[in-house]
Formats: sequence, C-alpha cells, structure tokens
Amino acid sequence: MSSHATVKAPLKPTDYLDIDRLLSDEERMIRDTVRAWVGDRVVPNVGEWFEDAILPGELAPELGKLGLLGMHLTGYGCAGASATAYGLACMELEAGDSGVRSLVSVQGSLAMFAIWRWGSEEQKQEWLPRMAAGEAIGCFGLTEPDSGSDPGSMRTRARRDGSDWILHGQKMWITNGSVSDVAIVWASTDEGVRGFLVPRDTPGFTTQDIHRKLSLRASVTSELLLDDVRLPAEALLPEATSLKGPLSCLNEARYGIVWGAAGAARACFEAALEYSKERVQFDRPIASFQIQQQKLATMALEVNRATLLSLHLGRMKDAGVLRPEHVSMGKLGNVNAALDVARTARQVLGANGVTLEYPVIRHMNNLESVVTYEGTADVHALVVGGALTGIQAFR
Repeated sequence: MSSHATVKAPLKPTDYLDIDRLLSDEERMIRDTVRAWVGDRVVPNVGEWFEDAILPGELAPELGKLGLLGMHLTGYGCAGASATAYGLACMELEAGDSGVRSLVSVQGSLAMFAIWRWGSEEQKQEWLPRMAAGEAIGCFGLTEPDSGSDPGSMRTRARRDGSDWILHGQKMWITNGSVSDVAIVWASTDEGVRGFLVPRDTPGFTTQDIHRKLSLRASVTSELLLDDVRLPAEALLPEATSLKGPLSCLNEARYGIVWGAAGAARACFEAALEYSKERVQFDRPIASFQIQQQKLATMALEVNRATLLSLHLGRMKDAGVLRPEHVSMGKLGNVNAALDVARTARQVLGANGVTLEYPVIRHMNNLESVVTYEGTADVHALVVGGALTGIQAFR
C-alpha cells in the first residue's frame, strides 16, 4: 500500500461535480471571456435595464467584437466555433440576463442561421458580415397572434406579382423587432412556406413594441406589420421551401436555450448560497439550518444536472448525432429545472428575493417567458413522448 495519500482538491460549491475539468482549454477561455464581459457590462446594470424596460443598443457591437454573434457559423466574418463553445457562451450570457442571451440567440441562431443555411450567396455576402459585427441587427418573424405552437396555421401570405412578391400579415412576440435592420419573415405561399428578407425601410413594413411586460424586460419585443409589402425576387430565401426552414432555425435557438437556462439557474443558486451564509437569524447564518441546506443541496443538484445535460448535448451536436428530439428533452428539462431553482432561491432570500438588488426575481420572471418561447414545455413534452412511443400526439 502506498504511503503517499492522494491529495484531493476541495469541493467547489459553484462547480460541485468539477464539470470545468471536462472542458478544453479553448472552451474554458471562451467561457471565461464571456463571463468577464457579463460581469463587467451586464450584472452591474441589468437591474436598471430591467426596471426601465430597455436594452442598450451599444451591446450589439460589443458582442460582435467578442465574436459571439453567429459564432457557431462558418465564413462571412463568423467565428466558426464549436457547438459546445457556443453553448458555453449562451450559459454565461443568460447567467447575466435572458434578454442578453435572447439578443445573441435571435441574431445568430435565428436570423443569421436562416440566411446562412437557406439564403443565396448574394444574401449571405450582403448581410452576414455586418450582422456578425453587430453593425446590423436581425429578427425572426414566425409567431403570429393566432399561430404559436402550430406555425403551419400562419395567416401571413405571400403571393407572386410578376417577378415580385407581395406580403401581407402580422407577426407577434418578435425579439429585436423594432431595432432590426432586416426581418426574416415566414409566409404561406402557393408553393409552401417560404422565407423573405424584409429590410427595415421597406414601404408597408412597420413595427410596434410590446409594452407592460413583466418578463424579459431587458429585451426588445415587437409586433411586425406587413401591409402589402412588395419585395423583389432576390428577397426570397431560395433554399427554404417548407416549414423545415423555420423549424431548423428554431432548433438552433432551442439548443442555446438549453445552456442558457442552466446559466440562469446557476446565477440564482449562487445568489442564494452567498446570501444564506451572510444572512444571520437566531444568532447564526441561515445556511446553518437544515431546511436551508436542503434547499441549497437541491439547487446544486439541479444546476449540475442541467449543466451536464447541456454539455452532453453539445458534444452530441459537435459529433453530428444530435436530433431535434434530444434538444426538446434538453429544453424541457433544463428550463423547468431552472424555474424550480429560481423559486427555491427566492424563498432562501426571503423578502430580499423580490427586489432587483438581487438577480433572482428577475431570472424567475424571465424564465416564465423562456419556458414558453421556442416551443412551450407542453409541446416539447409531446415531442419527447412522440419519440418514445412513435405516436405523434399533435398531428
């Protein structure tokens, strides 16, 4: 028997399972770079942004300089990073705020990905370099007032008029809508669902912001109105001819949400852990009471489980074996877990948990939107159920 005892590193409460060890040096560098930016630019200010319902426009160029916009795409000024690296960036961004991660997700995984995957070479050259730099903002117009989980029922129509297209309809709950330089708008046509690039100054195209939100307040959410908008043939995304087009984009965004939810959960857990050790009641920190330790242990379990699931899906995506059904399980599990963590953390913080001096209530409110957008929890449960049984419940 060896006389040399193995020296074990102390447990890290915020990385209980030492998940950091599973990352490459490059992945850690990307994560730490984004974490530092979030800590410097977002965390000190986001409470005020949330209260004032704003997201400063200068964040987009800053994110572009960091190489985070469309970072998982290749060419056209995009970083060509791995799916895992992109996920880690989403986790750190959402640890700051869901609105900041939404800005990056919509820009890169919805608007830019739609052009990158389904657009013409001319469209890619025109838009992607500027969007990667944060010099042009994009939005993704799919959801409508009466068409959410069932995008096939959309009422927005596009018809040919000579070589032009005429679009008429309405889109709702569109992140980045009123600040976008180009909208990717999906419409029903006689040839199937098609996508169109609609520049901001196109006649007949207007936007109006959605106000009085109590969730995702540090995010621009808009309605898109298309009143017989005339577009040239070159505005059509030539490679997208069915719902497969927009759904492929949504799957990219959902993948980022899997990671982002883990980041929001971690931020809530860390706030509760720190607070529990500082808050003194009955002459002792509340962290010394069994009931609070049970809450902390449960939160740590969910945060670590969500992070491991995210990392596993990231490795699958990088290996080319990730399916949309896998992403549905990830979003379903991680967002629900993050909501549970946020609500538990709120209880640990007591009355302080409902103020913007701490991040918990802000994350909790944001997650109530995250659990709904890019596919509701109910729909993702049905996707997983369909994969398990071979029976599609909603078709």
